[in-house]
Amino acid sequence: MLTDSQTRTMPAAPCTSLPPTDAKTRVRQFMQQLQDQITQRLADLDGVGNFQEDCWERSEGGGGRSRILREGAIFEQAGVGFSEIWGSHLPPSILAQRPEAAGHNFYATGTSMVLHPRNPYVPTVHLNYRYFEAGPVWWFGGGADLTPYYPFAEDAVHFHQTFKQACDAHHSEYYPVFKRWCDEYFYLKHRGETRGIGGLFFDYQDGQGQLYRGHDANGTAAVYSNQLGSLSPRSWEELFAFVQDCGNAFLKAYVPIAERRHGMEYGDRQRNFQLYRRGRYVEFNLVYDRGTIFGLQTNGRTESILMSLPPLVRWEYGYQPEPNSPEAELYTTFLKPQDWVHWTPSNPEC
Repeated sequence: MLTDSQTRTMPAAPCTSLPPTDAKTRVRQFMQQLQDQITQRLADLDGVGNFQEDCWERSEGGGGRSRILREGAIFEQAGVGFSEIWGSHLPPSILAQRPEAAGHNFYATGTSMVLHPRNPYVPTVHLNYRYFEAGPVWWFGGGADLTPYYPFAEDAVHFHQTFKQACDAHHSEYYPVFKRWCDEYFYLKHRGETRGIGGLFFDYQDGQGQLYRGHDANGTAAVYSNQLGSLSPRSWEELFAFVQDCGNAFLKAYVPIAERRHGMEYGDRQRNFQLYRRGRYVEFNLVYDRGTIFGLQTNGRTESILMSLPPLVRWEYGYQPEPNSPEAELYTTFLKPQDWVHWTPSNPEC
């Protein structure tokens, strides 16, 4: 069940334009192509594991294909899923955000991915891009974020710079807002820390009004977006092009990091810390993740919804990192929002 703080949102301007008649087909084809592109490159990168495909159908309408790679040379588990669903009963998580969608049939499609590498020096990474329609209501959402277990500033800088470049090709204010929104969204309130070093996150983008449509009216993303005010209207075609470029930027953002780190030697200390930090990933996905909530509320396929969870994980009561250790640096610097694009070691938190 969603809490009051989860259901509050910034007011959204009504849509003033309708998507093209072939919108669903074009977005579905892109999401499938993105899944194909990513799984092929990751399989080549791993060199040992192969993705196994599991196609499924949803009784209320729609279905998808889940692809899982297990016990590879680099990836302990990698899941890349595509889905498209439709129906007449909107889930509460959608109606709470966009009540004007009530009474309409809905359609949703997207690609979602979580990679759990074996080597603790290779970060976990998440991607999700999605599209939603219900009568006159439509929007794009998505993003990607990086969760390192050991801190390498050059990896964080490369990841953020790659996505900033994709954003800047469409609007100079996309990255500043969506980066802040990502830091806000992937935040474990009960732990007082971010899930990782962030990236991009956006939702309810219909080309109208302000960019930020999140829950925290006083957060840095809302403050920055409020200063910008309402942007000039952006068309469905413009937003679709933006989502495509962000999706296609993923491999450029992540593969060089995995290539640079997967051969590094590690021991039991690093492995145990990785498994401990994976526990935070489980906590976020089961408590806060909007995609998990939407999938379960729409009677999606449980195995596919929860394939983001790591294969091995551990919890430890009262863990504290050793002072001045790499583990401590992760907590003091990398689990707090930083301006990674302009990073210097003495850079203050943004």
